[in-house]
Amino acid sequence: MPEVQSKRSTLHDVAALAGVSYQTVSRVINRHPNVAEKTRAQVLDAIRQLDYRPNQAAKVLATGRSYMLQLIMFDIRYNDPLPAMIYWAKRMGYTLVISEITPFTPRDETRDRLEELASRMIDGLIIFSPYAFLPYEELTELCRGVPFVLVGTEMGMKAPSVVFDQRHGAGLAIQHLLDLGHRHIAEIRGPQEHIDARARHETFVSILKARGLPSDLSVEGDFEVPSGYEATRSLLTTGAPFTALFASNDRMAVGALHALCEHGLYVPQDVSLVGFDDMTEAAYLNPPLTTVRQDLDVIAQQSIEYVVSMIQNPKMPVHQRVLYPELITRRSTRKIE
Repeated sequence: MPEVQSKRSTLHDVAALAGVSYQTVSRVINRHPNVAEKTRAQVLDAIRQLDYRPNQAAKVLATGRSYMLQLIMFDIRYNDPLPAMIYWAKRMGYTLVISEITPFTPRDETRDRLEELASRMIDGLIIFSPYAFLPYEELTELCRGVPFVLVGTEMGMKAPSVVFDQRHGAGLAIQHLLDLGHRHIAEIRGPQEHIDARARHETFVSILKARGLPSDLSVEGDFEVPSGYEATRSLLTTGAPFTALFASNDRMAVGALHALCEHGLYVPQDVSLVGFDDMTEAAYLNPPLTTVRQDLDVIAQQSIEYVVSMIQNPKMPVHQRVLYPELITRRSTRKIE
């Protein structure tokens, strides 16, 4: 019976086949720019012929890097940017490892879990928490020198972070309704422990109060479709008149649309409806939903680029990158007399 060939090809085998030094092979594998294109092509061809696969442990020892990023999610339900994060990490030469810390985990358990994740063989951390989180100084201590970036945290937080300006986005939605002539605007707010939901609600209240308009016609949902339905039913049973409804996310707007229709009200003829997020389905509702778009590809790209920049330049000044949502006007809102 013939022997099974189990010997793995080595970096020296690739170098011999390509007719270059093993240092050149190493530079090609690590995407070093100072390699002639012809030489790079020779090395890549040799890698394919030998089915060479770099030994990850050896690579870590040689370079001091694992080329792995740890993404920590504090609520797996809010995972919309995840596919884009995986894409941008791969494009920049990194593997993205994903872990979850359950929301509202006790502080001590959160600290222990974060410290354990930061001690793994990773180059950087991306922490995606839509809830109030540990202070920057405490995070720095727990991460023990591993670069980290927060995504979706509080605006103005003095920490390496990437955020959407939620107040700006909510302001676009409310101002749009005011510009259309609406003066009785109701709201389905999101859960107030959620950073984005709280910012959107506070903006709703502050803009209407500044105009001398009522801002108390508001019911809380949980960002899911059924809660939007139930919240709208609750608003309708109060008997308080409203000509426009601001839902703090598109999923609740879907529930609202169903409840309004069930009550014999048409959108936008009787009630104008605005959502938030611009989920894929928003453009295909009947009527298509006016909403506020947050470009998830951009926030994913920015967060990966930021943490990679910190890995490459540990002395980079800490700052917050702020992105701005945009209003997408469709047929669920209309001008009134």
